[in-house]
Amino acid sequence: MTDDQSPAPDAPLLRGPEDGELIDVAGVAHFFRLTGEHTGGRFACEEFSLAPGTMGARPHVHDGHDEYFYVLEGELTLHTGDGEVTAGPGHLLAATRGTPHGFRNAGPVPARALCLYTPAGYENYFRDVHAAVSAGAEVTDELLAEFRSRYRTRSHQVPSEGRQDP
Repeated sequence: MTDDQSPAPDAPLLRGPEDGELIDVAGVAHFFRLTGEHTGGRFACEEFSLAPGTMGARPHVHDGHDEYFYVLEGELTLHTGDGEVTAGPGHLLAATRGTPHGFRNAGPVPARALCLYTPAGYENYFRDVHAAVSAGAEVTDELLAEFRSRYRTRSHQVPSEGRQDP
C-alpha cells in the first residue's frame, strides 16, 4: 500500500517472541510482528489485545487491503455488516476488501487476537494515529476518518436500530 517498501528478504525471517513494534492506540495494544518493511509490502501481521469494554474499531470498510482476525484468547464481538457475532478462541473472520467489519471486547476478560493484512501498509495508519495522539490530538471519529481515508478506508454507517455500541 505504500510506495517505500523494502524488497522482500532473500531468506526466511525468524522473529522471536519479543520482536516487533508496539503501538498503543485508543486502548488497543497493537504488536506488529511483521510489517511491510519485512515483507516487501506483501503482508503484515499483528497481535493485538484489548481490555473488557474496549472498542477496537467501529465498523469500517477497506478498499485497498484484506484483513483477517484470528481470536487467540477471550472473545471479540465482531461486526459483520449484517450485525454482530461473538467469536472465541479459534474463530477466524475474513474481512476482505469492500466488506464492512469492526470489533470490540464486550466480554468480561481481556481479548487477544491476530490480525493479518494483505497487502501490508495499514500498519502506517496506526503509526499516524499514535503520532497524532502523542502530539496532543484527541481521538475523535473525525480524526480517525481523516487518517483512514489516507489508507483507502472509510467508515461504515450502521442503522441506529442495529447499533450496539458499548
